[in-house]
Amino acid sequence: MNSFRRMFFRPFVFVTASALAASLATAATHKPVAPKKKSTGAHVVTKARVAAKSVSAVTASALTASAVTASAVTRAALTGSSALTIKSKNARASHGGGQTWDAPTYKDSTVGDNVDGEDLTVRQAAVEALGPMNGSVVVVDPTTGRILTMVNQELGLGGGFQPCSTVKVSVSLAALREGLVERTSPAKFYSRRSLDLTDALAYSNNFYFATLGIKLGYERMNYYAHLFGYGEKAGLNIPGEHAGYFPPAPPKNGGMGMLTSFGEEIEQTPLELAGLMTAIANGGTLYWLQYPRTEEEIRNFTPQVKRHLDIAPYIDEIKPGMRGAVEFGTAVRAKQDDVILGKTGTCSEGRTHLGWFGSFRDNGSRKLVVVVMLTGGKPSIGPMASGVAGDVYRRLAANNYFKVSAPLTPASILTPVWPKR
Repeated sequence: MNSFRRMFFRPFVFVTASALAASLATAATHKPVAPKKKSTGAHVVTKARVAAKSVSAVTASALTASAVTASAVTRAALTGSSALTIKSKNARASHGGGQTWDAPTYKDSTVGDNVDGEDLTVRQAAVEALGPMNGSVVVVDPTTGRILTMVNQELGLGGGFQPCSTVKVSVSLAALREGLVERTSPAKFYSRRSLDLTDALAYSNNFYFATLGIKLGYERMNYYAHLFGYGEKAGLNIPGEHAGYFPPAPPKNGGMGMLTSFGEEIEQTPLELAGLMTAIANGGTLYWLQYPRTEEEIRNFTPQVKRHLDIAPYIDEIKPGMRGAVEFGTAVRAKQDDVILGKTGTCSEGRTHLGWFGSFRDNGSRKLVVVVMLTGGKPSIGPMASGVAGDVYRRLAANNYFKVSAPLTPASILTPVWPKR
């Protein structure tokens, strides 16, 4: 059964901007097929997935109807190969922010880092897991918002990159909060295949989230994006941190469909993604991320709440999809004995790629958020980023980092201050 599901859904794993546009264009010329109503009860997809509750707030026919609307709104914008290229550099240039993707695939990502105040055990695991890759690794304690380590601080604190498919986590929460979808409501896309929110997250289905984006509309997505931390600094008084960016209108390249499936024109920093993952991991508290650098700052550390997010009922609805990504979807390289939940993201511009993975450990007495962003050539993709994060968790587990009997506090993990490089 498991092998059948993997084969059945494999066409959904890597849907490009071109494929997305073709699907939306096709939607305009085909009559929607009304799916059969899904019966209420358990919906078992793999042994790693949880039995579902009753379904049916939003049916597949509603989603397919929105696809027709999507094509009417975005068909012109999504037609032509030039419009299908992800134009991140142009978007950044239009408002003068962000970073370029012109970077090598391999480099020493620790150059210039100041490790004062970091948890050196976590630091070592992150550095060794990243290896020679050009990227940034941010590890956060989701119970306090303390940054335990940040590898490649220049990249981690910079102006941000396109979030790629990691934006789908925010879209899912927004759509659930607005009652536009339920986790087990199937959607059928002008073919014999259908999938629900869990499958769509696990396999990162672009057309599914483009359709949800059209239904949400810009105003609602803009509201939730800023609520979740897009376009603002995630850290509290962290020197050198730049805020990300959220566009003031739907992207010219593909409109809401591209914004909610590829993160078109959005700029996300590793800290912003770490902040959102922290809120999901702890049940809805969006902390200001803090980066104490001295022994005194660590001893006096006090968590600072940025805001409480009303997402607790919906976190359990996206967890199966985020776990599915690791168990059988796009992030299988992060799979291990511990329960890891996450979301990959991959974008490309010419020969240069971006690879994201936002994740958290969801079992045991010590939770942890690990965010990885890679940039460079073909190895810099979401699945590779998930492998880096998985290696961080594995190295820490091998060092018995997660086996603690007392509650974790900043003072309990006070480490010697390393000399500046």
